[in-house]
Parts: sequence; C-alpha cells; structure tokens
Amino acid sequence: MSDRAPLPRLAVLCSGRGSNLGAILAAIDAGTLDAKIVGVFSDKPKCEALQLVPAALRWSAKPRDFADRSDFDQALGDAIAAVRPDWIVCAGYMRILDAAFVERFRGRMLNIHPSLLPRHRGLDTHRRALEAGDREHGASVHFVIPELDAGAVIAQVVVLVRPGETPESLARRVQAQEYRLYPEVLRWAVAGRLHERDATAVLDGHTLFTPRRLEFAE
Repeated sequence: MSDRAPLPRLAVLCSGRGSNLGAILAAIDAGTLDAKIVGVFSDKPKCEALQLVPAALRWSAKPRDFADRSDFDQALGDAIAAVRPDWIVCAGYMRILDAAFVERFRGRMLNIHPSLLPRHRGLDTHRRALEAGDREHGASVHFVIPELDAGAVIAQVVVLVRPGETPESLARRVQAQEYRLYPEVLRWAVAGRLHERDATAVLDGHTLFTPRRLEFAE
C-alpha cells in the first residue's frame, strides 16, 4: 500500500475553448502540478473545453433549461460538491455566479482575469486597456467573491503594451502568460500555501497587501 497522500482535487469551470484548462492539464501531465482534475463543468454543453477530459469527468447543462438563475447555480453547485473538490478553478467561465453559489465555495474558488485588477473588470479588457492608453496590461488570479472580479488578487503577470498593439495581438500575448500564471498559483493552492482570510489573500502565512508579481519570458 502506498503512503502517498491523495492528490488534491480540482473542479474546473469553463465556457469556451479551454485553453487555460489545457495549460493546467499540461502541468499535471508534466509533473509540475501535483493535482488531479475531478470534473469539468460548463454552462455550454458544446464547448470545446469539455473535450479535453474523458466523458466521465464532464458535466454540462443549459441555463435556459432551468426555471431561473438560482436553480441552475444550485444544480451546478451540487454537481461540483459531489466530486469533493479541494479547489474550484474558473478558467474562462463566462457566466456570473450568484452569491449563494460563491458563498458555498468561498475561500477555495479561484478565477483568472485578463487585466491587472482592479483595472478593467468585466469584459473586453484588451480593447479597454488600449483605449485607456495603458502602458502595462496583463492577467490576475484572484479569489472569487460575489462582486464581479473584485476578490483578493493573489498574483499578476505584466505584459508591456507595444507600439501599434491591437486588441487581438495584446490578447494573444496576455493569454500566453496566463498559461504560466494560473498553474503557478495552483501549485501554491494545492500545496496548502494559499488561503483567504478576512477578504485578503494569504500566502505562506503572510497577507498579500499587494499581489505577487510574477515574471515569465515572452
């Protein structure tokens, strides 16, 4: 019998291509992230992300098939709870979660957002960063709270805006950095180094009064 502790369990929420999920799976396969995916959940049954994992790990449903938003989120939450995850990972999940769902998993739900929060919450961040004349853009990983993109920011990666940048080119450069940032934060999480306390992020027992800035070569 092996004495090795069970691997930490990750439930992943996706709505689209699943590129961040792919980066997480690649890190697991490479042995650099000691975790296992125990379910991938989506509000879009035909999204590409679901195809990245075996059928037994997929859960999806159309919100319009439920009486209201809270009924859908209740069903989603029950499905997630059933796989007993240690962490819930939002990776391109485009539907706003209701407060009851968030509080159910509060302190162990993470999201990655394509901006340097608190700048540019919400959608269309790359265009908005360019229109604002930002010299720096990037991505942030934060704890999820009921307010959209407002949870404690854990870590960020900065992308310098280049002359002649377009929203499309900036998006590609930011996404490439996301694929490194998210697995790194998940390493902290599954190792027991990361916590939420009093609405702040705590890493290795120290409150992060400012997000940890990580650097990866482009």
